[in-house]
Amino acid sequence: MPRTSRALGALLLVAAAGAFTVGAAPAGKAAPAAAATPLGQVVPAPASVQAGGSPYRITAGTHIRVDGSRGARQVGQYLADVLRPSTGYRLPLTTQGQGGIRLRLAKGAYGAEGYRLDSAASGVTITAGEPAGLFHGVQTLRQLLPPAVERKSVQPGPWLVAGGTIKDSPRYAYRGAMLDVSRHFFTVTQVKRYIDELALYKINKLHLHLSDDQGWRIAVDSWPRLATHGGSTQVGGGEGGHYTKADYKEIVRYAASRHLEVVPEIDMPGHTNAALSSYAELNCDGVAPPLYTGTNVGFSSLCVSKDVTYDFVDDVIRELAALTPGRYLHIGGDEAHSTSHDDYVKFMNRVQPIVAKYGKTVIGWHQLTGTTPAKGALAQYWGLDSTSAAEKAQVAQAAQNGTGLILSPADRVYLDMKYTKDTPLGLAWAGYVEVQRSYDWDPGSYLPGAPASAVRGVEAPLWSETLSTSAHIDAMAFPRLPGVAELGWSPAATHDWNTYRTRLAAQAPRWDALGIGYYRSPQVPWPAR
Repeated sequence: MPRTSRALGALLLVAAAGAFTVGAAPAGKAAPAAAATPLGQVVPAPASVQAGGSPYRITAGTHIRVDGSRGARQVGQYLADVLRPSTGYRLPLTTQGQGGIRLRLAKGAYGAEGYRLDSAASGVTITAGEPAGLFHGVQTLRQLLPPAVERKSVQPGPWLVAGGTIKDSPRYAYRGAMLDVSRHFFTVTQVKRYIDELALYKINKLHLHLSDDQGWRIAVDSWPRLATHGGSTQVGGGEGGHYTKADYKEIVRYAASRHLEVVPEIDMPGHTNAALSSYAELNCDGVAPPLYTGTNVGFSSLCVSKDVTYDFVDDVIRELAALTPGRYLHIGGDEAHSTSHDDYVKFMNRVQPIVAKYGKTVIGWHQLTGTTPAKGALAQYWGLDSTSAAEKAQVAQAAQNGTGLILSPADRVYLDMKYTKDTPLGLAWAGYVEVQRSYDWDPGSYLPGAPASAVRGVEAPLWSETLSTSAHIDAMAFPRLPGVAELGWSPAATHDWNTYRTRLAAQAPRWDALGIGYYRSPQVPWPAR
């Protein structure tokens, strides 16, 4: 580990150890019970922490002060909605006065997502250049308050915020999490719940895997049977489901309110049995296969030689792009084992321009680098440490040629991988992925030959072959998700497993308060329950 990394890690550990208390205990007297969470005890680790001064105490007289902008007011309302149930305080929003909690936009400051948090006895001020930065600062403020602040009933407090200054901005602009709603369907309410969990750790992209062999989950007006037939089942033979266009818009709206951008994925040319079953003409032999409820991969393919295939792709991308305000549209491209290499290249060469035609930027799984990625396209690497040198070199060469990379190594950050052989949920084809393994790698130097400048960020996929409830999602995402979020957000110099595991352990009471179940890994010094 570089010397600078060890030094910064040590500083964070010192900051995490030095809790601030209200007043000093006289000699021979018991120490005061109330203590503020140290500024350094935050996940993801902030870029800069300067602890010092008296803490601020939220009281019944506290106001949330915002400037006149719509963005600041929306973040202020979000903060009030978090704090009011547990504190029992009114916490009115106002544009007047001094002190209290102030949310301040200062154009040009701290980049697109960065912020500064200043805390003193007189109040807390979060300053950012954009509303997203204010929102991320609010997530830090949440973690600086006692875990009981997350509860939905009035708690005793006190509500202290340690004194000092945090200056913070992300390492990478792309910090994602993927939810597979195709193998098992998850409702709008369930997706919103996951969005709220992602927001707490400053994740800013929600990748929705909307189609696969087992289910098609988004309504397409020009091909209605995709949803009504292709979405009518799931792994194991359950009833499945799909999102109406209104449902999808609501997910997009809710994600945007938490400053997450939705990245929709239509996987092709493989992983397409649900579509092939819905429309016989998409098959080369003109025969629709039955719906599929198993978990095998690589057996399906769109018919590359048929013109109707590209009418289909054009219609789907056109309708989905119109619903999606974000810049990206994911076209899959993985495990196309039933598509010849020549056909795969032909298909991607025809499909990528369709994405551009409707104003979106292509993302594809890293097999896209076996073709010619479109200008500006991103390749999502999902290989393993043991992936062949030739395959890694192909991805690295594409990166050298200008293709951006999203790193999702399956044996590091696939959240559906079992922790150990005893994990009841999940799969193990990529190996067992304990918490330290998931955290302890550097995206900037992970892929040999790929320039660090090509790495746009990281993403933690959660595939749902074995997952069907929100409790299942929580059990596999926590505690690994926060570590992936830290890899995406925090400076490389803060990366240190020993300090991280201490900060991670301190998150557990917050998850308890939020009703998030999690795996109590023996690698982490969890507090006693």
